[in-house]
Amino acid sequence: METRPYVSWELINNFMIDVFKAYGVPEADAAICADVLLESDRRGIESHGCNRFKPIYLDRIKNGTLLPVTKMDIVKDTPTTVVMDANNGMGMVASHRIMEMLIEKAAKYGMAGGAVYNSTHYGIAGYWTSMAEKAGMIGISGTNARPSVAPTFGVEPMMGTNPFTFSLPTDEEFAFDFDCATSIVQNGKIEFYERMGKPTPAGLVVTKDGGTMTDSGKILKEMRAGNCALLSIGGLGEENGGFKGYGFTTIVEILSSALAGGPYLKELSGKDAEGNNKLYRLGHFFFVINPEFFMGLDTFKKTAGGICRGLRASQKAPGAERIYTAGEKEHLAWLERKDKGVPVGEAIQKEFIALRDECGLDYRFPFEN
Repeated sequence: METRPYVSWELINNFMIDVFKAYGVPEADAAICADVLLESDRRGIESHGCNRFKPIYLDRIKNGTLLPVTKMDIVKDTPTTVVMDANNGMGMVASHRIMEMLIEKAAKYGMAGGAVYNSTHYGIAGYWTSMAEKAGMIGISGTNARPSVAPTFGVEPMMGTNPFTFSLPTDEEFAFDFDCATSIVQNGKIEFYERMGKPTPAGLVVTKDGGTMTDSGKILKEMRAGNCALLSIGGLGEENGGFKGYGFTTIVEILSSALAGGPYLKELSGKDAEGNNKLYRLGHFFFVINPEFFMGLDTFKKTAGGICRGLRASQKAPGAERIYTAGEKEHLAWLERKDKGVPVGEAIQKEFIALRDECGLDYRFPFEN
Protein backbone atom coordinates (compact mmCIF):
# COMPACT_ATOMS: atom_id res chain seq x y z
CA MET A 1 0.00 0.00 0.00
CA GLU A 2 1.31 3.44 -0.95
CA THR A 3 2.27 5.49 2.11
CA ARG A 4 4.00 8.44 0.42
CA PRO A 5 1.96 11.65 0.11
CA TYR A 6 0.58 12.54 -3.32
CA VAL A 7 1.09 15.84 -5.14
CA SER A 8 -1.44 16.77 -7.82
CA TRP A 9 -0.34 16.56 -11.44
CA GLU A 10 -1.15 20.22 -12.05
CA LEU A 11 0.81 21.44 -9.04
CA ILE A 12 3.91 19.41 -9.75
CA ASN A 13 3.80 20.24 -13.46
CA ASN A 14 3.56 23.99 -12.81
CA PHE A 15 6.29 23.79 -10.18
CA MET A 16 8.71 21.96 -12.45
CA ILE A 17 8.06 24.39 -15.31
CA ASP A 18 8.74 27.37 -13.04
CA VAL A 19 11.95 25.84 -11.70
CA PHE A 20 13.17 25.01 -15.20
CA LYS A 21 12.44 28.62 -16.18
CA ALA A 22 14.38 29.87 -13.17
CA TYR A 23 17.32 27.79 -14.40
CA GLY A 24 17.16 29.48 -17.81
CA VAL A 25 15.03 27.06 -19.82
CA PRO A 26 12.53 28.88 -22.11
CA GLU A 27 8.90 28.40 -21.05
CA ALA A 28 7.79 26.33 -24.06
CA ASP A 29 10.83 24.06 -23.67
CA ALA A 30 10.27 23.82 -19.91
CA ALA A 31 6.70 22.59 -20.55
CA ILE A 32 8.02 19.81 -22.81
CA CYS A 33 10.66 18.76 -20.28
CA ALA A 34 8.20 18.70 -17.36
CA ASP A 35 5.72 16.63 -19.36
CA VAL A 36 8.38 14.07 -20.31
CA LEU A 37 9.42 13.66 -16.67
CA LEU A 38 5.84 13.39 -15.45
CA GLU A 39 4.99 10.85 -18.16
CA SER A 40 7.43 8.55 -16.37
CA ASP A 41 5.51 8.99 -13.14
CA ARG A 42 2.19 8.57 -14.93
CA ARG A 43 3.43 5.19 -16.10
CA GLY A 44 4.81 4.26 -12.70
CA ILE A 45 8.41 4.44 -13.98
CA GLU A 46 9.72 6.40 -11.00
CA SER A 47 13.37 5.91 -11.90
CA HIS A 48 12.95 8.50 -14.69
CA GLY A 49 10.30 10.83 -13.26
CA CYS A 50 10.52 13.67 -10.76
CA ASN A 51 13.22 11.64 -8.96
CA ARG A 52 15.58 12.75 -11.74
CA PHE A 53 14.41 16.36 -11.96
CA LYS A 54 17.26 17.79 -9.87
CA PRO A 55 20.19 15.37 -10.23
CA ILE A 56 20.02 14.74 -13.98
CA TYR A 57 18.74 18.07 -15.30
CA LEU A 58 19.08 20.94 -12.82
CA ASP A 59 22.45 19.88 -11.41
CA ARG A 60 23.81 19.44 -14.93
CA ILE A 61 22.59 22.88 -15.95
CA LYS A 62 24.43 24.22 -12.89
CA ASN A 63 27.69 22.39 -13.63
CA GLY A 64 27.64 23.36 -17.30
CA THR A 65 27.19 19.90 -18.84
CA LEU A 66 23.65 20.73 -20.02
CA LEU A 67 22.75 24.00 -21.72
CA PRO A 68 19.29 25.34 -20.79
CA VAL A 69 18.63 26.94 -24.19
CA THR A 70 18.46 24.37 -26.99
CA LYS A 71 19.79 25.56 -30.34
CA MET A 72 18.75 22.94 -32.90
CA ASP A 73 20.56 22.83 -36.24
CA ILE A 74 19.21 20.63 -39.03
CA VAL A 75 22.37 19.19 -40.57
CA LYS A 76 20.64 17.01 -43.16
CA ASP A 77 17.00 16.93 -44.25
CA THR A 78 15.57 14.64 -46.95
CA PRO A 79 11.98 13.57 -47.64
CA THR A 80 12.36 10.64 -45.22
CA THR A 81 15.33 11.46 -42.95
CA VAL A 82 16.61 14.14 -40.58
CA VAL A 83 19.94 14.61 -38.82
CA MET A 84 19.99 17.21 -36.05
CA ASP A 85 22.72 18.82 -33.96
CA ALA A 86 21.25 19.60 -30.52
CA ASN A 87 24.28 21.71 -29.53
CA ASN A 88 24.31 20.20 -26.03
CA GLY A 89 20.90 21.62 -25.14
CA MET A 90 17.92 19.84 -23.62
CA GLY A 91 17.70 16.38 -25.17
CA MET A 92 13.96 16.28 -24.56
CA VAL A 93 13.41 19.47 -26.57
CA ALA A 94 15.48 18.25 -29.52
CA SER A 95 13.75 14.86 -29.46
CA HIS A 96 10.31 16.46 -29.45
CA ARG A 97 11.14 18.54 -32.51
CA ILE A 98 12.65 15.71 -34.53
CA MET A 99 9.71 13.42 -33.76
CA GLU A 100 7.29 16.08 -34.99
CA MET A 101 9.27 16.24 -38.24
CA LEU A 102 9.44 12.45 -38.65
CA ILE A 103 5.73 11.93 -38.03
CA GLU A 104 4.97 14.52 -40.68
CA LYS A 105 7.32 12.80 -43.15
CA ALA A 106 5.94 9.32 -42.39
CA ALA A 107 2.40 10.58 -42.93
CA LYS A 108 3.46 11.55 -46.45
CA TYR A 109 5.99 8.87 -47.38
CA GLY A 110 5.21 5.90 -45.11
CA MET A 111 8.47 5.75 -43.18
CA ALA A 112 10.97 8.20 -41.72
CA GLY A 113 14.10 8.05 -39.62
CA GLY A 114 16.20 10.56 -37.75
CA ALA A 115 19.28 10.96 -35.59
CA VAL A 116 20.33 13.58 -33.05
CA TYR A 117 23.89 14.18 -31.87
CA ASN A 118 25.55 16.52 -29.38
CA SER A 119 22.53 15.96 -27.15
CA THR A 120 21.79 15.20 -23.51
CA HIS A 121 19.53 12.86 -21.53
CA TYR A 122 16.17 12.64 -23.34
CA GLY A 123 14.00 11.13 -20.59
CA ILE A 124 12.12 7.88 -21.13
CA ALA A 125 12.49 6.60 -24.67
CA GLY A 126 8.84 5.56 -24.59
CA TYR A 127 7.71 9.18 -24.66
CA TRP A 128 9.08 9.57 -28.18
CA THR A 129 7.78 6.29 -29.53
CA SER A 130 4.37 7.09 -28.01
CA MET A 131 4.29 10.31 -30.03
CA ALA A 132 4.26 8.12 -33.14
CA GLU A 133 1.70 5.70 -31.67
CA LYS A 134 -0.69 8.55 -30.84
CA ALA A 135 -0.46 9.57 -34.50
CA GLY A 136 -1.48 6.04 -35.52
CA MET A 137 2.06 4.95 -36.35
CA ILE A 138 4.82 2.68 -35.06
CA GLY A 139 7.60 4.37 -33.09
CA ILE A 140 11.12 3.05 -32.51
CA SER A 141 13.86 4.83 -30.58
CA GLY A 142 17.08 4.35 -28.69
CA THR A 143 19.86 6.39 -27.13
CA ASN A 144 23.39 5.91 -25.94
CA ALA A 145 24.45 7.16 -22.52
CA ARG A 146 27.45 7.56 -20.25
CA PRO A 147 29.40 4.28 -19.94
CA SER A 148 28.05 1.98 -17.24
CA VAL A 149 27.59 -1.45 -18.90
CA ALA A 150 30.31 -4.06 -19.42
CA PRO A 151 30.55 -6.29 -22.52
CA THR A 152 30.11 -10.03 -22.06
CA PHE A 153 33.22 -11.47 -20.35
CA GLY A 154 34.27 -7.91 -19.47
CA VAL A 155 34.18 -5.92 -16.22
CA GLU A 156 34.81 -2.38 -17.49
CA PRO A 157 31.91 0.06 -18.06
CA MET A 158 31.98 0.71 -21.81
CA MET A 159 28.43 1.41 -23.03
CA GLY A 160 25.32 3.06 -21.65
CA THR A 161 22.16 1.31 -20.51
CA ASN A 162 20.98 2.02 -24.08
CA PRO A 163 17.20 1.51 -24.22
CA PHE A 164 15.69 -0.07 -27.35
CA THR A 165 12.06 1.00 -27.38
CA PHE A 166 8.94 0.32 -29.47
CA SER A 167 5.36 1.62 -29.39
CA LEU A 168 2.76 -0.20 -31.48
CA PRO A 169 -0.89 0.88 -31.83
CA THR A 170 -3.53 -1.70 -30.91
CA ASP A 171 -7.32 -1.80 -30.82
CA GLU A 172 -7.22 -1.95 -26.99
CA GLU A 173 -7.35 0.82 -24.38
CA PHE A 174 -3.57 0.93 -24.31
CA ALA A 175 -0.78 0.56 -26.85
CA PHE A 176 1.92 -2.08 -26.87
CA ASP A 177 4.71 -0.01 -25.30
CA PHE A 178 7.99 -1.82 -24.85
CA ASP A 179 10.36 0.58 -23.11
CA CYS A 180 13.35 -0.79 -21.26
CA ALA A 181 17.11 -0.64 -21.04
CA THR A 182 19.25 -3.30 -22.70
CA SER A 183 21.01 -3.71 -19.35
CA ILE A 184 19.38 -5.74 -16.57
CA VAL A 185 18.89 -2.57 -14.55
CA GLN A 186 19.37 1.09 -15.43
CA ASN A 187 21.29 3.78 -13.54
CA GLY A 188 18.05 5.53 -12.61
CA LYS A 189 16.80 2.44 -10.80
CA ILE A 190 19.96 2.26 -8.69
CA GLU A 191 19.61 5.99 -7.96
CA PHE A 192 16.02 5.24 -6.89
CA TYR A 193 17.20 2.40 -4.63
CA GLU A 194 19.71 4.76 -3.01
CA ARG A 195 17.06 7.41 -2.39
CA MET A 196 14.78 4.81 -0.83
CA GLY A 197 17.64 3.43 1.30
CA LYS A 198 17.42 0.02 -0.41
CA PRO A 199 20.18 -2.31 -1.67
CA THR A 200 20.50 -3.21 -5.32
CA PRO A 201 19.66 -6.89 -5.85
CA ALA A 202 22.71 -9.15 -6.23
CA GLY A 203 23.75 -10.17 -9.72
CA LEU A 204 23.00 -6.91 -11.53
CA VAL A 205 26.48 -5.41 -11.17
CA VAL A 206 29.91 -6.91 -11.83
CA THR A 207 33.03 -5.72 -10.03
CA LYS A 208 36.59 -5.75 -11.38
CA ASP A 209 37.28 -9.07 -9.64
CA GLY A 210 34.21 -10.65 -11.25
CA GLY A 211 32.08 -10.46 -8.10
CA THR A 212 28.89 -8.51 -7.44
CA MET A 213 27.92 -5.49 -5.33
CA THR A 214 24.63 -4.51 -3.64
CA ASP A 215 25.29 -1.23 -1.80
CA SER A 216 23.39 1.20 -4.05
CA GLY A 217 25.32 4.31 -3.04
CA LYS A 218 28.65 2.53 -3.41
CA ILE A 219 27.65 1.19 -6.83
CA LEU A 220 26.94 4.69 -8.12
CA LYS A 221 30.26 5.96 -6.78
CA GLU A 222 32.37 3.02 -7.94
CA MET A 223 30.75 2.91 -11.38
CA ARG A 224 31.74 6.52 -12.01
CA ALA A 225 35.27 5.55 -11.00
CA GLY A 226 35.21 2.59 -13.43
CA ASN A 227 35.47 0.00 -10.67
CA CYS A 228 32.20 -1.80 -11.39
CA ALA A 229 29.72 -2.07 -14.23
CA LEU A 230 26.13 -3.01 -14.94
CA LEU A 231 25.38 -6.19 -16.86
CA SER A 232 23.45 -6.51 -20.10
CA ILE A 233 20.19 -8.49 -20.15
CA GLY A 234 21.06 -12.14 -19.57
CA GLY A 235 23.75 -11.39 -17.00
CA LEU A 236 27.27 -12.74 -16.64
CA GLY A 237 28.81 -14.80 -19.42
CA GLU A 238 26.87 -16.72 -22.06
CA GLU A 239 25.05 -19.42 -20.12
CA ASN A 240 21.91 -17.34 -19.55
CA GLY A 241 22.11 -15.43 -22.81
CA GLY A 242 24.17 -12.46 -21.67
CA PHE A 243 25.65 -12.21 -25.17
CA LYS A 244 22.16 -11.44 -26.50
CA GLY A 245 21.70 -8.43 -24.26
CA TYR A 246 25.27 -7.38 -25.05
CA GLY A 247 24.42 -7.52 -28.76
CA PHE A 248 21.33 -5.35 -28.36
CA THR A 249 23.25 -2.85 -26.24
CA THR A 250 25.87 -2.63 -28.97
CA ILE A 251 23.25 -2.18 -31.71
CA VAL A 252 21.82 0.81 -29.85
CA GLU A 253 25.33 2.21 -29.32
CA ILE A 254 26.07 1.96 -33.04
CA LEU A 255 22.76 3.40 -34.26
CA SER A 256 22.87 6.24 -31.72
CA SER A 257 26.37 7.24 -32.81
CA ALA A 258 26.98 6.10 -36.38
CA LEU A 259 23.85 7.49 -38.07
CA ALA A 260 24.94 11.01 -37.17
CA GLY A 261 28.69 10.41 -36.88
CA GLY A 262 28.67 11.31 -33.20
CA PRO A 263 30.90 10.20 -30.29
CA TYR A 264 30.59 6.83 -28.57
CA LEU A 265 31.73 4.60 -25.69
CA LYS A 266 34.14 6.34 -23.27
CA GLU A 267 33.79 9.64 -25.17
CA LEU A 268 30.35 9.94 -23.52
CA SER A 269 31.59 9.83 -19.93
CA GLY A 270 30.98 13.50 -19.18
CA LYS A 271 34.54 13.71 -17.78
CA ASP A 272 37.83 14.77 -19.34
CA ALA A 273 41.20 13.08 -18.80
CA GLU A 274 41.68 15.02 -15.56
CA GLY A 275 38.26 14.09 -14.23
CA ASN A 276 36.68 17.48 -14.83
CA ASN A 277 33.11 17.82 -16.07
CA LYS A 278 32.60 18.11 -19.82
CA LEU A 279 29.64 18.03 -22.18
CA TYR A 280 28.10 14.57 -22.68
CA ARG A 281 27.33 14.82 -26.43
CA LEU A 282 24.85 11.93 -26.48
CA GLY A 283 23.17 10.52 -29.57
CA HIS A 284 19.59 9.33 -30.18
CA PHE A 285 17.86 7.62 -33.11
CA PHE A 286 14.19 7.55 -34.09
CA PHE A 287 12.16 5.62 -36.68
CA VAL A 288 8.49 6.06 -37.57
CA ILE A 289 6.51 3.56 -39.66
CA ASN A 290 3.02 4.32 -40.99
CA PRO A 291 0.80 1.18 -41.14
CA GLU A 292 -1.47 2.90 -43.67
CA PHE A 293 1.23 2.26 -46.26
CA PHE A 294 0.96 -1.49 -45.58
CA MET A 295 -2.49 -3.08 -45.01
CA GLY A 296 -3.92 -0.13 -43.12
CA LEU A 297 -4.00 1.08 -39.53
CA ASP A 298 -7.22 -0.75 -38.60
CA THR A 299 -5.81 -4.09 -39.77
CA PHE A 300 -2.59 -3.48 -37.86
CA LYS A 301 -4.36 -2.49 -34.66
CA LYS A 302 -6.76 -5.45 -34.79
CA THR A 303 -3.94 -7.94 -35.38
CA ALA A 304 -1.67 -6.42 -32.73
CA GLY A 305 -4.53 -6.38 -30.22
CA GLY A 306 -5.41 -9.97 -31.08
CA ILE A 307 -1.85 -11.10 -30.43
CA CYS A 308 -1.79 -9.32 -27.07
CA ARG A 309 -5.16 -10.77 -26.03
CA GLY A 310 -4.03 -14.23 -27.09
CA LEU A 311 -0.90 -13.98 -24.98
CA ARG A 312 -2.79 -12.78 -21.91
CA ALA A 313 -5.34 -15.59 -22.30
CA SER A 314 -2.70 -18.32 -22.48
CA GLN A 315 -2.12 -20.80 -19.65
CA LYS A 316 -0.60 -19.20 -16.56
CA ALA A 317 2.17 -20.64 -14.46
CA PRO A 318 1.10 -22.15 -11.10
CA GLY A 319 0.59 -19.34 -8.60
CA ALA A 320 0.58 -16.59 -11.22
CA GLU A 321 -2.42 -14.27 -11.08
CA ARG A 322 -2.27 -13.05 -14.66
CA ILE A 323 -0.19 -12.56 -17.77
CA TYR A 324 0.60 -9.02 -18.94
CA THR A 325 1.65 -7.53 -22.26
CA ALA A 326 4.00 -4.56 -22.61
CA GLY A 327 2.36 -1.27 -21.70
CA GLU A 328 -0.41 -2.85 -19.64
CA LYS A 329 1.17 -2.31 -16.23
CA GLU A 330 1.95 1.29 -17.16
CA HIS A 331 -1.69 1.76 -18.18
CA LEU A 332 -2.84 0.33 -14.85
CA ALA A 333 -0.42 2.64 -13.01
CA TRP A 334 -2.00 5.62 -14.76
CA LEU A 335 -5.52 4.49 -13.85
CA GLU A 336 -4.38 4.24 -10.24
CA ARG A 337 -2.65 7.63 -10.19
CA LYS A 338 -4.61 9.87 -12.55
CA ASP A 339 -6.90 11.25 -9.82
CA LYS A 340 -4.36 11.04 -6.98
CA GLY A 341 -1.23 12.62 -8.40
CA VAL A 342 2.43 11.74 -7.97
CA PRO A 343 3.62 9.92 -4.83
CA VAL A 344 6.60 11.85 -3.48
CA GLY A 345 9.12 10.32 -1.09
CA GLU A 346 10.95 12.12 1.69
CA ALA A 347 14.14 12.78 -0.30
CA ILE A 348 12.20 14.41 -3.16
CA GLN A 349 10.10 16.41 -0.70
CA LYS A 350 13.28 17.98 0.68
CA GLU A 351 14.56 18.69 -2.83
CA PHE A 352 11.30 20.38 -3.86
CA ILE A 353 11.27 22.62 -0.79
CA ALA A 354 14.94 23.56 -1.31
CA LEU A 355 14.34 24.31 -5.01
CA ARG A 356 11.27 26.41 -4.22
CA ASP A 357 13.23 28.47 -1.72
CA GLU A 358 16.28 28.74 -3.98
CA CYS A 359 14.17 30.01 -6.90
CA GLY A 360 11.97 32.26 -4.74
CA LEU A 361 8.76 30.57 -5.90
CA ASP A 362 5.38 30.83 -4.18
CA TYR A 363 4.36 27.18 -3.73
CA ARG A 364 3.14 25.17 -0.79
CA PHE A 365 3.09 21.39 -1.04
CA PRO A 366 0.57 19.06 0.63
CA PHE A 367 3.38 17.20 2.42
CA GLU A 368 4.20 20.41 4.35
CA ASN A 369 0.92 20.28 6.28
